[in-house]
Amino acid sequence: MTRNGQRLLMLIDDEPAQRRLVAAIAARRGWRAIFANDGEMAIATLGTQDGMQLDAILLDHWAPDADPTILIAELRKRRPALPLLLLTANSSVAQAVAAMRAGATDFLVKPLAPERLLGALDAAVAGKAAGELRPLTEKIPALLAFDEIVGSAPDFRAALAIAAKAARARVPVLLEGESGVGKEVVAEAIHAASPRGKKPMITVNCGAIPANLVESELFGHERGAFTGAFERKIGRFQEADGGTLFLDEIGEMPLEAQVKLLRVLQSGDIQPIGARHAREVDVRVIAATNKTLIDEVEGGRFREDLYYRLNVVQVTIPPLRERSGDIPALARHLLARIAQQPGLRPLGITDEALDLLGNYDWPGNVRQLQNALFRAAVLCDGAALTSADFPQIAALGAQRHSVTGPAPMATSGGVTLFHPDGNLRALEEIEADVIRLAIGHYRGRMTEVARRLGIGRSTLYRKLGELGIDSAA
Repeated sequence: MTRNGQRLLMLIDDEPAQRRLVAAIAARRGWRAIFANDGEMAIATLGTQDGMQLDAILLDHWAPDADPTILIAELRKRRPALPLLLLTANSSVAQAVAAMRAGATDFLVKPLAPERLLGALDAAVAGKAAGELRPLTEKIPALLAFDEIVGSAPDFRAALAIAAKAARARVPVLLEGESGVGKEVVAEAIHAASPRGKKPMITVNCGAIPANLVESELFGHERGAFTGAFERKIGRFQEADGGTLFLDEIGEMPLEAQVKLLRVLQSGDIQPIGARHAREVDVRVIAATNKTLIDEVEGGRFREDLYYRLNVVQVTIPPLRERSGDIPALARHLLARIAQQPGLRPLGITDEALDLLGNYDWPGNVRQLQNALFRAAVLCDGAALTSADFPQIAALGAQRHSVTGPAPMATSGGVTLFHPDGNLRALEEIEADVIRLAIGHYRGRMTEVARRLGIGRSTLYRKLGELGIDSAA
């Protein structure tokens, strides 16, 4: 860190436009950027006054045929503790694995989204697991049907049951939940289970689009409609015609764009910028936010009429810390998916490691768990992950333990027996939770659910009706 308190970033890149972009983004969070044209200049810079004060290095891998791991290994040898991030247009999992094994701290994929860079820099400097390899691990195929989504906690299964019912209708759905809880996974399951499942689902991150480009991104524009519009652009609504448009981080959408979105939802017509006539589109909208959107409405940051237009069905996905009993099954499921990636192999995980993961509160939720497992899988030499493969989680958990006292043990049941006032819940409520848990645990295989509960299938279906439980719960 420099004397004036600024963090110092070295960007290894010879492209002036990319340099200006990175410097401008980093400056938002108090970073100052210095530059090196190539690896030789970067190594020489390490010995300068600025080089001795570096907080992070960002290597722009601009040559498709070049191997960045040689330079990464050389930089890591000279500065073992310095965070080193790789920026590349190549989203190959194999390249990421090689870069990590050479010593890269993180992996960012172009085009560079400002919040991704800032989050990765902050996480790398803080030594946290949150944000590690986020753009890469999100590329691991995540399309799951409702009965394939892992989780048996009653609140989580209840949320999935609502989503499954909504899938069969055309109505908009609003998904609320903290970052990383799996809103996009649920959105994809809704789309796949809907009559539109064979049509495309187009995803738009509303927080990653500059305010002045939102209208063009969503609705398109004609050639010459404004300065810089050299070609005609098809908007995301038109791309999603007949299918689903997933508007992620809808709470970040500027108010002006909210007005235009509301008009489209009301009329079903879009009009690209510069076009003379509107055109009709048939699009089902699923929106997601990590904010409580009604609070944004009350604060004047989100339009009330748009909120009610989007919130026909609301699904609130609980954070991972509220369903810690799901972590063992979730960890094994994610490891199986990670093992399918190039350069990786199947791995087990010890009970000791699962206890460590279960006792951490996961502020980054399922996404953070996947990132931590991915990093551990890349660097593991044995046949199974142990607690030693999660040093950052162990350190963060110990830090939390010293501040808050011992963490509660993870439970596998997730069934609450008592009301907050200390009185027992009604037997009917507990029975409903146990049945939901069993349906989730056995992935909706009702014969197995009935057998494990010790009742007949007809009795199980009768109880489902009496207790008002959907079989997707």
